Amino acid sequence: SLGYAIIKTGSVKNLHTWGCTERQRNRSVCMKDPQRVQEILQSMVKAGSNTVQVITDFDMTLTRFAYNGKRCPTSHNILENSNLITSDCKEKLTELLNIYYPIEIDTSRSAEEKLPLMVEWWTKAHELLVEQKIRKDLLATAVRESDAMLREGFKRFFDCLNQQNIPLLIFSAGIGDILEEVIRQAGIFHRNVKVISNYMDFDESGVLRAFKGELIHIYNKREGALLNTDHFQDLRTRPNVVLLGDSLGDLHMADGVQDLKNILKIGFLNDKVEDRKQAYLDSYDIVLAKDETLDVPNAILLYLTDNK
Repeated sequence: SLGYAIIKTGSVKNLHTWGCTERQRNRSVCMKDPQRVQEILQSMVKAGSNTVQVITDFDMTLTRFAYNGKRCPTSHNILENSNLITSDCKEKLTELLNIYYPIEIDTSRSAEEKLPLMVEWWTKAHELLVEQKIRKDLLATAVRESDAMLREGFKRFFDCLNQQNIPLLIFSAGIGDILEEVIRQAGIFHRNVKVISNYMDFDESGVLRAFKGELIHIYNKREGALLNTDHFQDLRTRPNVVLLGDSLGDLHMADGVQDLKNILKIGFLNDKVEDRKQAYLDSYDIVLAKDETLDVPNAILLYLTDNK
């Protein structure tokens, strides 16, 4: 498989050979500095897997962007596409998407410029959802009936981290209740998994009345990381981070890590590849373009945990 090029020889020596070559179904693995990737991995191997933690985004990072040419739903979409909300509400949410998604992925705008607009989008969407009086006991059915799809290789990814006792933090601007239900139904909500996300607040009769705490959106993950100091304090003996994301905002998910030693940043470039490729190559160590699998992260985990 794609990522196995790294470990065929039991070493990372030939990492650069899977530089920017096209792979089946147009997917490719790109690195601006393969030598640096090799150095980070070797440093992590030397330190041992008990010094490693994984921090990942959820929507379109652990879940697929598309399947057979059709877009897969995010955790917000799962709710929006379900019969828990009215067609009028669906229309309004689609209008918001059509206004704000092009802004989110516009490379000509700075993060500072996008930030208030993203807050506006998330806030309006959450207000619409609260108006729907969604019942907690119907969320599992909404997830079960949805087209939610985790990336190919997800079971190996979650199970390997669990078996090796490597903490996995899922840091999501989506809806925590839905996200948890997706991984619960997939049988991978292991004890090493922690989730930071937007959680629903239900009243005593189990009806959605608000969202809890501070809003987490795509451009304030740094603040979210710094607010969760207890989590990172518990993991201060794990200064080596493997980070997975699909947006430039995800690069800040490890900002709360204490005494960070090494960080390997893996970025999924799902959409508008040519427009955004350079920005991703400048920010992520490894860029996976149009790749709907977890082959590369899995190969890297195998290398880090099985390098005897």
